[in-house]
Amino acid sequence: MATSVIRWDPLRNLTTLQEQMNRLFESSFRGQSDESALTTWAPSVDIYEMENELVLKADLPEVPEKDIDIHVENDMLTLRGERKFEQKVKQDNYLRVERAYGAFSRSFSLPNTVNTEAIKAEYKNGVLTVIMPKRPESKPKQVKITTASGN
Repeated sequence: MATSVIRWDPLRNLTTLQEQMNRLFESSFRGQSDESALTTWAPSVDIYEMENELVLKADLPEVPEKDIDIHVENDMLTLRGERKFEQKVKQDNYLRVERAYGAFSRSFSLPNTVNTEAIKAEYKNGVLTVIMPKRPESKPKQVKITTASGN
């Protein structure tokens, strides 16, 4: 009976456990397959308020302007678009694909202080800026105090 000697590596099982945990978390967050990263994403946005307007900034790198749709209906602002996976490089040549691709849709409810007829958008360097002016009646007003003449 031949017996082989195997060198004991205490970290071997730990590495296997770590790989299994990584796969578990990746499948939980991405869906059932790695290809889901190619179909689901939501661009990051910042929304802030200025005295006369609300401003939304969305990161849309490598999304052509023609593939971006901004729609306002029933006090809801919706951004839609698509970032397409590059076909210039063969899929077999990729060593890692972490960026998400595909269609996206984000909706934001607008306060009634926004003048939806005057919304403007600008796209520059992969950042979409949507400027939503406030209605004149919703802007803060300074109330002047007058002195009553005493009799």
